[in-house]
Amino acid sequence: MKSLQDLDIFVRTVGSGSLSATARALDLTPAAASAALKRLEAELGVALFVRSTRSLRLTQEGELLLEHCRPALAALHQVRGQLQGGRASAFEGTLQLAAPSDLGRNVLLPWLDAFQSEHPGVDIRLQLSDRVANVYSEPVDAAFRYGKPQDSGLVALPLALDHRRVLCAAPAYVQAHGAPDSPEALDEHECLCFMLGGDVHDRWRFWDPEGQEVLVRVRSRNVANDGDAVRRWAVLGRGIAYKSYFDVADDLAAGRLVPLCPGFATEAVPLYLVAPSRHQITPLVRALRDFMAERLQGLQGQTPAGPGYGGHIDGAARGAED
Repeated sequence: MKSLQDLDIFVRTVGSGSLSATARALDLTPAAASAALKRLEAELGVALFVRSTRSLRLTQEGELLLEHCRPALAALHQVRGQLQGGRASAFEGTLQLAAPSDLGRNVLLPWLDAFQSEHPGVDIRLQLSDRVANVYSEPVDAAFRYGKPQDSGLVALPLALDHRRVLCAAPAYVQAHGAPDSPEALDEHECLCFMLGGDVHDRWRFWDPEGQEVLVRVRSRNVANDGDAVRRWAVLGRGIAYKSYFDVADDLAAGRLVPLCPGFATEAVPLYLVAPSRHQITPLVRALRDFMAERLQGLQGQTPAGPGYGGHIDGAARGAED
């Protein structure tokens, strides 16, 4: 099993970016962890890392090894758990995940804790950022992502295909400024916008009761590249937000935010768990997907704004999901 331990040290070192951190996690000396990597490189006949005094960077050969050994190790850990103790310890290993900041902080964190309680042999490495994670080059097994990936090479496991946005504001904002009776009336209101890569998402899409598309460009004094900041501004009464329902579900349930323009259907934002290849869809990743999909479905059923998060959905609105 020495070679399996060496591979485990290799994968953990990539994830942590630090050989000393890996050694501490495995209760090894740094010298022993370093020897494991050198032994693996000697056995394969290639250099796996470009080393400097401050960092470790994967070589092309290291990236290739990582792509194939991660799922293999996860499968081996699962089989070992089944042999040693049955279902309770069936899954072991490290899950490296990426998620949007708002979804991660306000929805996923407690559910990941619950998942680990069911599978105590699983470690979580979670990256929270509204920047789209590059699952090919970054140490990520799977990423939670809104919208169907445009890259046909990615494997996308559906979590919530009928999830939509919701137009919302704090009761204090509505009391002070009134509620818009249509999306076109947003021109008279202060709106809160999200920014990604320098692009401000200030064009908001709706469908009227007849199914006609309504596209409005809103004005905003408050723009952030962090979805949670937009949500917090909305809760503070700074303006109107057009948020993914999951991001504000707790605020809507608690009355901190209220849905607006109930006669209009809102934009679809399906949620997926994506991975760079089918090799990465290990039994552990599938178990996580099933666990999250069940809870997201339950959360989605609690929406106070109806199936269209603002109105009925006819053929025109459904077309946004295709």
